[in-house]
Amino acid sequence: MLVTFKTTAYADITMFGDAATDLLKLMGHSRNIPGAIMADDVADSLAKLKQSLSEQANEPEPDQSDASNDEENNNRVALATRAVPLIELLEAAAASSANVLWDT
Repeated sequence: MLVTFKTTAYADITMFGDAATDLLKLMGHSRNIPGAIMADDVADSLAKLKQSLSEQANEPEPDQSDASNDEENNNRVALATRAVPLIELLEAAAASSANVLWDT
């Protein structure tokens, strides 16, 4: 599943559903798709997302002693990296007082 985030203030952002739902949860929203953030709430959602990602970055990595997972773990894109386009979209929406919508 792909999820597309939309706002009138920025280009649409499409990402894989698992990353999108994880980021929605970090913003303090349910993982429901479709959904929306009203313009008045965008700045708060952005702040929660940044705070949650910062907290995750400070957590120790789980022990990955299984050698069979080494290649998979090395090729995995961090959630914080996947969040960058969404953060930019939320910043633009907050600056323009625009709603943010997401759908499949």
